[in-house]
Amino acid sequence: MTALSKPRILFFDSGVGGLSVYQEVQKRLPDCHYLYCFDNAFFPYSEKSEALIIERVNKICMHLDRLYALDLIVIACNTASTIVLPSLRQHFSIPIVGTVPAIKPAAEYSSTKHIGLLATKGTVKREYINHLIKKYAQSCRVEKIGSTKLVELAERKLRGYPIDLNEIKAELSEWENIPDLDAVVLGCTHFPLIKSEIQQCLPQVKYFIDSGAAIAKRVKSLLKEAKVRSKNQMNSQVFCTKPLVKEDSLLQLIHSLGFEKLSLLDIDSEILCDSDKK
Repeated sequence: MTALSKPRILFFDSGVGGLSVYQEVQKRLPDCHYLYCFDNAFFPYSEKSEALIIERVNKICMHLDRLYALDLIVIACNTASTIVLPSLRQHFSIPIVGTVPAIKPAAEYSSTKHIGLLATKGTVKREYINHLIKKYAQSCRVEKIGSTKLVELAERKLRGYPIDLNEIKAELSEWENIPDLDAVVLGCTHFPLIKSEIQQCLPQVKYFIDSGAAIAKRVKSLLKEAKVRSKNQMNSQVFCTKPLVKEDSLLQLIHSLGFEKLSLLDIDSEILCDSDKK
């Protein structure tokens, strides 16, 4: 892959949890151009209506495509993936990859056939989840917890702030006394960021499964057939939709992950402002 034929991939999330998916893809495809956009002005998506999420995600992705001629989009957000993929695929001819909770592998790994789905409030209530359970986990008892608090705690951790393990325990308390719960689906891209803390709260669980590796495999497969749209060379960069305050730790992390700069995307006025902080 030459510098002038590098595919350009956009990762989209409401927050920074999708960086866990980006890392899995970047490990397998280190020579691509990467854009990461987090819609922090509308965070968290789990508390927003489906119609607003669909409108918002389409608007942002289409705007970035006009600017940068994308070759593939990863919706690195479970909540958004359960509702926006059909509309995005209507608007784009490039591949759109969603984030599907890893219910199938969890059902396969579980020896007790008692598994848990840990996701956002928005994800656990979608009919799509019931479809996945019926299709892949009919032989299992499936517990569900929908938590906005865990998403917020993961955001805090990634930004370098301390988090209280007791807050995580409180969110998971209903699973504490289920001794045969042996597999948990991390059904939000934020949750791999606090996986070690979740493990401490649920010592009986053998398997904590997320979708990152499966998404990376899918992206690599799709890019074999992709024709690179833009020949312009560019650095990988991150976009936010709301100005950041006191985010030095996040900026350091972004740079450590290979992104050159952070830009503010004012989606309502469709203005792009560089806020390069190296």
